[in-house]
Amino acid sequence: MASPPTGTITFLFTDIEGSTKLWERDPGAMSEALTRHDRILRETIEIHGGHVFKTVGDAFCAAFSTATDALEAAVESQRRLFSSEWEQTGLLRVRMALHTGAAEERDGDYFGPPLNRVARLLSAAYGGQVLLSLTTQGLVRDQLPDDVELWDLGEHRLKDLGRPEHVFQLAASGLTADFPSLHILDVHPNNLPLESTPLVGREREVEEISLRVRRVEVRLLTLTGPGGTGKTRLGLQAAADLLDEFSDGVFFVALASITEPELVASTIARALGVKESSELSLMESLENYLRDKRLLLVLDNFEQVLEGAPLVRELLVACPKLKVLATSRIPLRLYGEQEYPVPPLSLPDPGVMPTLEALTQYEAVMLFVERARAVKADFQVTNENASAVAEICARLDGLPLAIELAVARVKVLTPQKMLDRLGDRLKLLTKGARDLPERQRTLRATMEWSHDLLEEGEKVLFARLSVFAGGRTIEAIEAVCDAEGDLPMEALDGVESLVDKSLLR
Repeated sequence: MASPPTGTITFLFTDIEGSTKLWERDPGAMSEALTRHDRILRETIEIHGGHVFKTVGDAFCAAFSTATDALEAAVESQRRLFSSEWEQTGLLRVRMALHTGAAEERDGDYFGPPLNRVARLLSAAYGGQVLLSLTTQGLVRDQLPDDVELWDLGEHRLKDLGRPEHVFQLAASGLTADFPSLHILDVHPNNLPLESTPLVGREREVEEISLRVRRVEVRLLTLTGPGGTGKTRLGLQAAADLLDEFSDGVFFVALASITEPELVASTIARALGVKESSELSLMESLENYLRDKRLLLVLDNFEQVLEGAPLVRELLVACPKLKVLATSRIPLRLYGEQEYPVPPLSLPDPGVMPTLEALTQYEAVMLFVERARAVKADFQVTNENASAVAEICARLDGLPLAIELAVARVKVLTPQKMLDRLGDRLKLLTKGARDLPERQRTLRATMEWSHDLLEEGEKVLFARLSVFAGGRTIEAIEAVCDAEGDLPMEALDGVESLVDKSLLR
């Protein structure tokens, strides 16, 4: 087995396209196929001098001292996969990406910008496709095997990266070479913001949201959940994955900064570049602009302008090809709306500690580690801190924002010391990034944002519900919270409203 290369390294990342569907269709067959897939990749990578430094699910991450070795490993792996028998699952379509750069090797893992770039390059590929960055192409172009070519796909804007990448596709005899346009941000019109950090986990949720938006009968899908669950980030990732579905574009409309429902139309118009004319109202101008367009609107943070929701319905009725993906702590309550409650990140059970490798496959722990390394580059989960990390993630209910706020303290607090201070979450979780919205910089601000959306009667009921330490029945709530008959609303209506507003489960 090759030792981990250092200095300038060529990274080969791979994963199986559509693996979630394959697992759900036939877990037994997929398990057997994955064993064969893993053997082929590991053997081929090691034969060509590569070092497999990480596997996550069906994804392989390998490092090579030379770009030519990495390219040859990719070609041979694809040929072996293509020629193997996959009776029960059908051909496993594996996408691959190659990028070269300087990275730091530490404790068997690698850190540095090249890993983010190769990961985003991989996300642009289709199963069976091999993509290369300009850097890697420059290193291998004069040493290509006779039956291998590199096709110039041009410069593209990749998800989560500020600098565009010049992309090349490997074409080799015996392998498929015809693929659709890359999964990128610049093929169709859009204004999707670039994210400064990669999305951790959430593959299943992104796929489920994308599938639902694609369904003909779904015109309005609302992602709901309490503050800090990652609704916006999830919505943006799903929207980026849906770019190929909407020929007229995908447009993000941030509503968090407005509080007047009357401003919803003008905010949407500004995002689309639509101006009010002297002959038409702004709403009429919007309808005219959108009427024949196959377009997705992402309406973010709708909860504080809910009175403006009928406008969305008007647009959907007037514009038959328009679809809306909304994020809100509260459903919009429009006819035809479908709701997608955003779940917390997958969590370990602190009472049943798995192995370190298994622990780091949980999404909450993956997020903890990824964000911790951004603050403290040498952070890792060890036998000594594993139980504390698992307990922190569990105590924070897998809430992404809460985990990120906790991890911000990792420079000065060990996981165990963080855990010791979690008794007062509002004091510990106060170190959000300066470029976050004000409501997301502390846990208190996130809670206050949700609380401020409540009616007075709901606030009274919410306060009285604090006497319940665990589960509660509606009969118990009625008996305890309205014992004096002074609750300003029906308890049942109040409970339903608090559930809708993501403050009660």
